[in-house]
Amino acid sequence: MQIGIAGLQYSGKSTLFATLLKHKSHDEQGKYKTETERGIVKVPDSRLDKLTAIFNPKKQINATIEYIKVPGLDQEGHKGSGLPAGFLSNIKTVDLVLVMIRDFESEMFPHPMQNIDPKRDISFIHSEFILNDLAIVEARIEKLEKLVMKTQVEKDKRELVVLKKSLQFLEQEKALRELDLDEQEEMLIKGYQFITQKPILFVLNIAENKVAETNKIIADYKNLIPPGTMVTALSAEIEKEISELDQKDAKTFLEDLKISEPATEKLIRATYELVGLQSFFTVGDDECRAWTIKKNTRAQKAAGEIHSDMEKGFIRAEVVAFDEFIQHGSLHACKEKGVLRLEGKEYIVQDGDIISVRFNV
Repeated sequence: MQIGIAGLQYSGKSTLFATLLKHKSHDEQGKYKTETERGIVKVPDSRLDKLTAIFNPKKQINATIEYIKVPGLDQEGHKGSGLPAGFLSNIKTVDLVLVMIRDFESEMFPHPMQNIDPKRDISFIHSEFILNDLAIVEARIEKLEKLVMKTQVEKDKRELVVLKKSLQFLEQEKALRELDLDEQEEMLIKGYQFITQKPILFVLNIAENKVAETNKIIADYKNLIPPGTMVTALSAEIEKEISELDQKDAKTFLEDLKISEPATEKLIRATYELVGLQSFFTVGDDECRAWTIKKNTRAQKAAGEIHSDMEKGFIRAEVVAFDEFIQHGSLHACKEKGVLRLEGKEYIVQDGDIISVRFNV
């Protein structure tokens, strides 16, 4: 999964990116870099940690997320020139857009719109994304209408219908993720990679003295964000401090703040929820591993995540739920108790399933 970290200037993109990757993304002068940066992050999963402790394998392999810090969504956006090409080329390829929204004061880093107003910033960014997609749709409709008059190609006609439906939606300032399209209609416009079709997670970067109010702040914004998006909150500076501590000191720091875990871990869970992802596990002496799949994925398709041969030659899957495995303590005990099941290719894999695939090629 690829996640693009975007936001207005001085909203905390670089600080969050550095925290997630546990390395600094600024130069010696402390000025944040402006070029696109990428990095792979392990997805923390306490269930996988427990499985590793039980099986003691040679290695533990967590699921991963690629984060892309995308520059460009700053002053240019509200000068009437549209979103910069550099921003668009990076954001179009991601699975989810994480938008940093500033909710803290700083004399050193003035807000590009002069004052702190998270609601205005959310509305502004939402509007910029709408306008970007609207311009693409209008331009394509104009070309397609001329083309259809000449060629009468059925596929072009169907695409034109979907684009006109999309145009009406965007003109009402609604994101395309809200538009009800069937599978064929989705395929006709998939290549455009519209921003407003992507899931968006708004991350309020709050002041350090507001951390204790995080849950209340999130609740206050839930009805103010555009439909089909989510909101969470964190203090990027505090999260950066936590990431630089060793495990013992980090635990003490969290206890002092009266929070149970780093907000970045909650943020990763929120992205999974928003994109509709879940994990299943494979275990053994060599490795314990987490695999990421879409919710409602069938067993045969999930086997293909492990290896394409497993999908092609799928016979059966041995499956036990994580909680049942922990309850009984071993695969042998699970088999004796009848909770280690044999499932066919149509079985819908559940979050936390421990799976062993039987296949033949």
